[in-house]
Amino acid sequence: MLKNSRDTFPQQLLPVLFLLYLLMFLFTLLGNLLIMATIWIEHRLHTPMYLFLCALSISEILFTVAITPRMLADLLSTHRSITFVSCAGQMFFSFMFGFTHSFLLMVMGYDGYVAICHPLHYNVLMSPHDCARLVAWTWAGGSVMGMMVTMIVFHLTFCGSNVIHHFVCHVLSLLKLACGNKTSSVIMGVMLVCVTALIGCLFLIILSYVFIVAAILRIPSAEGRHKTFSTCVSHLTVVVVHYSFASLIYLKPKGLHSMYSDALMATTYTVFTPFLSPIIFSLRNKELKNAINKNFYRKFCTLSS
Repeated sequence: MLKNSRDTFPQQLLPVLFLLYLLMFLFTLLGNLLIMATIWIEHRLHTPMYLFLCALSISEILFTVAITPRMLADLLSTHRSITFVSCAGQMFFSFMFGFTHSFLLMVMGYDGYVAICHPLHYNVLMSPHDCARLVAWTWAGGSVMGMMVTMIVFHLTFCGSNVIHHFVCHVLSLLKLACGNKTSSVIMGVMLVCVTALIGCLFLIILSYVFIVAAILRIPSAEGRHKTFSTCVSHLTVVVVHYSFASLIYLKPKGLHSMYSDALMATTYTVFTPFLSPIIFSLRNKELKNAINKNFYRKFCTLSS
């Protein structure tokens, strides 16, 4: 049995965090469901780009549902224990949906590359069958990564304190409880697997954008360049937000922050990044924004009036 510790946190801050995270949680669900419903209703959005966006929304909903409700309950609860099985399940789903999210962002970068750099071959390279297969591979890859990391971590020996200084079963906090001769090498292996996968995805996304930018610069008119690049802005913004927050948590030097600030940053990342994604895609993607306005906002205003 493990216990989540919040003793290092200012107690008066917990209700504020609970309310803030609850609002973000509800908005994340509402925003992603709205995007999915819009894509389902609007037939002109039945394209590979929006299929991947729909899959991304599903992964964010499942990631949020797997982590946030338990975290919200522990913020206000006086009984904050969790079994090893529940902790392992929480860690598995967080890694699974987190890696799936990264793989989907990589696939969306590839989709943009094909659309801009090879438009005449787009329908062949991004056929419905190929798109479905890419989505399936991202989910399969996320599941494998989640299972592998979780099994490695929970095969370690845990001794001494059973208190996790975090609101959730966060891998870095859990690894601090491990002991034994092979602990340091296992920890290094886990970090290497995670960082390699994430950096690999980021490298392929950057490579896609190198080719995209090169293709855009060859467009003669400024209006054409702006219109083409605008189709990539929402995806690029989400990539920057996702990797910036992840880097702050997982790649920072040891001892740079207190235990309190580490947990607060990781918890905020867990709630904040899924919260931002639907806002970015609905505001920065003109086609999706117009479709949401057409199908929901105007109807809601009409009903209200």
